[in-house]
Order: sequence, then structure tokens, then C-alpha cells
Amino acid sequence: MEKKQPVLWIVIPCYNEEAVLPITAPMFLEKIRDLEEQALISDESRVLFVNDGSRDRTWEIIQSLSREDPHFLGIAQSRNRGHQNAVLAGLMEAKEHCDITISIDCDGQDDINAMDEMVRQYLDGCELVYGVRSRRDTDTWFKRVTAESFYKLMNDMGTEVVYNHADYRLVSAKVLRAFDNYREVNLFLRGMFPLVGFKSTSVFYERHERIAGESHYPLSKMLGLALDGITSMSTRPIRLITGFGCLVALISFVGVIWSIAAHFMGVAVTGWSSMVCILCFLGGIQLLGIGVIGEYVGKTYMETKHRPRFIISEKTWQDENDPEMRIG
Repeated sequence: MEKKQPVLWIVIPCYNEEAVLPITAPMFLEKIRDLEEQALISDESRVLFVNDGSRDRTWEIIQSLSREDPHFLGIAQSRNRGHQNAVLAGLMEAKEHCDITISIDCDGQDDINAMDEMVRQYLDGCELVYGVRSRRDTDTWFKRVTAESFYKLMNDMGTEVVYNHADYRLVSAKVLRAFDNYREVNLFLRGMFPLVGFKSTSVFYERHERIAGESHYPLSKMLGLALDGITSMSTRPIRLITGFGCLVALISFVGVIWSIAAHFMGVAVTGWSSMVCILCFLGGIQLLGIGVIGEYVGKTYMETKHRPRFIISEKTWQDENDPEMRIG
């Protein structure tokens, strides 16, 4: 049976985006109207901006947009909590009001025209549709190599991620209700959604240059995201350290046997440099192992606190059955 026209909410996290928001907001509105004209979505569809504790005029712009057109809605977090938490806050807010959501950054880099095919795939029965970059020609050599290495590393570490997919995806309300049972504080959404299951597919698109403003994801944040993703989704690093420790122990045992044999054969085994190198090597391995274990201990410590992942302090609208402040 053919599905009725679904209510779509486009969820857009915003952090210090006053330069680009006035440019891309009309683009999202035009896309909503275009999808409505194609009879792919309901006329009750909306664009939801999530202000992630911006220090500039981002929230004022969102409020102004919501006053100018009812298609625009906005929520504000009580403080900056990071991109992943902002996306989650928007999705959890949207799932109460819509049939499907599409999360996308507000910088205009992701091709919004890919939403057409995403919605069609949903109407064909897919509950999860991943937006995947078809190529990285617009990236610098360094950005391309590091990004592709990131996805390969994540898969090698046992984290199930879709290659070249970030956070541009369609998620149905059904999936979001199931996803709400995942209560992790350390979020890595692109690795968590595949764990939920349901029928999924990918839509390929070309990514553009940022329209305006500056990127808020420098190399340091990308490395931090990779580390969080690995340690939040996989225990393979600990197993690798354990395996490497066993290998070093085996080599050391062979070295002890060789030293005893050399002693009885009268072969002098001396050498300050070799001894220092061995000690430094073993000391480095031990510190690395402690550091990896420490990452997991820290993650466990934060999870046991059960702190909220987001706190929505303001909204541009208020329904009777909708709480003024949502905590999740």
C-alpha cells in the first residue's frame, strides 16, 4: 500500500552561523515548497534550526525567520554541547511532530537536491537513507586523505559506518523512537544509527564549497571525533593492545632464553644503547596501553553519571502538549 504524504522536518544544527544562515535558510524553504509541489511531502512540513549555544546573532536570526514564515522553527540549547548533541536534540524534538527527518548542516555544502531521492526511497520502504559523497574533488589532498583514512580506520576498528557518510541522512520517526532507547552520553551518530537496523539505503551526491562563514570542524575536532567514535563504539583497541602485549612478552621470553644460552656459551652480551632502546620501547608500550585503557575508563565514568545529552531552553513556538523545556 502506498504511503501517504509524510510530514518532513529538516533538522539543521547551527553554531555561530550568522554569516551563512540568511543565505541558506531561503534555500531550505524553497526545497520544502518544491517537495510539497511534487506531492512527496505534506504541507505541514517544517525546517527546524537548532542553536547550539552560538555566541553571535544566530539565535536572533532564527527567531526572525520563524516570525516571517511558519515553515521555520527554532530551538536553542542551554549552552554549547557540540554538533552531535545538537543534531540529537533536533531529532528528538522532531520525532514527536513528523513522519521523517532529514539532518543536514546549514553551510550549504551538502546538496539539498538529494532530499528528493531520499524521500522517494522512504516512500519505497526505506526507514534510513544515508547521504553519501560520490567524490571528494573539492577537498584538498590532505583533507581527502585524512577523511578517507578516517572511514577506513573506523571500519578496521570494528565500528560500522557508511563510507563517506557524515550526518546528512533521512531517518523515519519509527527509527527515532527505537533510537531513543540508546542512552549513550558519548555520541557518534554515524556509527550508532546503523546499529538500530531497519531497511536502509544510500543516496549519492556531490558536495560543494562552503557558501559563507568559516568551518567549525578543524583537524583537531575531526581527530577528536574519530577518537570518540572508536572508543565509544568498539573495544578493538584494547584487544589490539592486549595482543601486542602478548607479542612483546613472547619476544622478551625468547630474549631471556637467548641471554641464558649466551651466558653459558661464554658470549659477552653488553651494550648500554641496546638496553636503553629496549627499556624505552617497553615503557612507551606500557604508557600507550595505559592511555587506551584510560580512554575507556573515562568514557565509562561519563556514562555512569547519566548527565543529560541536551537541554532545550528556548523554542520559537509552544504547543499545549509540548513541554517548554526538553531534557534528553
